[in-house]
Amino acid sequence: MSAISTLDTLIYVMVSISAVDRSMSDEEMLRIGEIVKTLPVFDHYSSDQLVNAAKTCRDILQEDEGLATVLGLAAELPQRLRVTAYALAAEIAAADLSVAAEEVRFLQLLRNRLSIDRLTAAALELAAHARHQTAENT
Repeated sequence: MSAISTLDTLIYVMVSISAVDRSMSDEEMLRIGEIVKTLPVFDHYSSDQLVNAAKTCRDILQEDEGLATVLGLAAELPQRLRVTAYALAAEIAAADLSVAAEEVRFLQLLRNRLSIDRLTAAALELAAHARHQTAENT
């Protein structure tokens, strides 16, 4: 496999949390697109790059050890982007207002691989959940 860019790895984390429960919701996919369009870390990342990274991640996840591969790539992220990666995963998990057990487990595995402490992880998860609340679902 060719070298994976840092930004592609962030996309892989988001696609993986969306796919881990075998149900990639429209809300999750739309949120990934919004994130890529709005976050400064993705300033020079095109929609074509997003599509290609999502397809590559899908292919990786179909392999026997695909999830472990993505977690391994995440563990190679620069220290300054590890909390960002976790925050992105929490954001996608919260996007459809339903966090499945598989998504919780992925977040735990990701937290461990990225060496994110529990308090920081909990704060990021709560913030993501709060951002997705509406008057109808509170």
